[in-house]
Amino acid sequence: MREADRRTIITGLGMGLAVAASGACAAPPRDRKIGYAVVGLGRYAELIMSKFAECDHSRLVALVSGTPEKLEKFGTQYNIPKTHRYSYANFDTIRDNPDIDVVYVILPNSMHAEYVVRAAKAGKHVMCEKPMAVSVAECETMIAACRAAKRKLMIGYRSRFQPHNMLAIQLAQSGFVGPTRIITSEHGFDAKPNQWRLDRPLSGGGSLMDIGIYSLNAARYLAGEDPVEVSAIESTDRSDPRFRTVEDRISFLLRFPSGIEATCVSSYSSNHNAYRVIGTKGWIELEPATSYEGQKMRINRDGRTEPRDPPAGKAQHAAQLDHLAECIFDDKQPLVAGEEGLADMRVIEAIYRSAREGQRVRLV
Repeated sequence: MREADRRTIITGLGMGLAVAASGACAAPPRDRKIGYAVVGLGRYAELIMSKFAECDHSRLVALVSGTPEKLEKFGTQYNIPKTHRYSYANFDTIRDNPDIDVVYVILPNSMHAEYVVRAAKAGKHVMCEKPMAVSVAECETMIAACRAAKRKLMIGYRSRFQPHNMLAIQLAQSGFVGPTRIITSEHGFDAKPNQWRLDRPLSGGGSLMDIGIYSLNAARYLAGEDPVEVSAIESTDRSDPRFRTVEDRISFLLRFPSGIEATCVSSYSSNHNAYRVIGTKGWIELEPATSYEGQKMRINRDGRTEPRDPPAGKAQHAAQLDHLAECIFDDKQPLVAGEEGLADMRVIEAIYRSAREGQRVRLV
């Protein structure tokens, strides 16, 4: 069949089949870097864009924003041609740009699902910031869209690529301080007013959806399993104008199948970033644990406490970007695929329910 005839038939069958057909394409050659389009040019996107210089397999090739001034500023800074600068209105035309392999969605939480689905339909792989979405149902829709398009979906859990956290996982799950019995994980900061994070229609929730997900995800990756029961208490001063629509502090207890219990804190009114894994022979501690830099580890075993540094490795942001690139090259499932984001969202919904109803919630 002639190529022109094939395209006509696919177009007639609809966008869904066109995208599915594109998924059968061979992996890109390793002699070129995987091209990323960054969607949403806020503060965190600025950080991400600066990290491509440290990547071995990834490069920034396109920008998407609703603000022309940002497109001009960052387009000039990163030498992105005007043909590769998109608005939200013409976003779907990225399907015609072969330089774009991956779309990195760095938007308010409530916009994640829409742009992940649109990116998949455009035939692009997707990196999506955490939390993956604002509901379990949205997460499932995103996974289904990428699966139908035969595109990779990875969630931006950068700490999984940070050397201290990688070492902590290895030590905890290998029983270095004995079988894990207790995990404590506390994350919070003093939130400044007038941010989209404090607007529930955009954020989907308060501190738990923002900083608390680090407490939750760390507890899960340190335990190496998913919780089966959740108990939670919310504490929010509704007279504080920051918290008109979202929660401030949530404390929650996770119970795991092996008997591990994790005590976690999420807060918009206190500054902390730490976790500790407590086993039968000692403990492993990181403070700060999941910050952009400056992680410090201490280990106590058999009564002796000492600092510990991991082997030198690639910085977390660049490692995260390159991991998805390598998964595309090798056609592998990302370490933190969409299912990881879905697993966190299932627990988040249970935490909110427990705090709202004042009772334990069992997880299937």
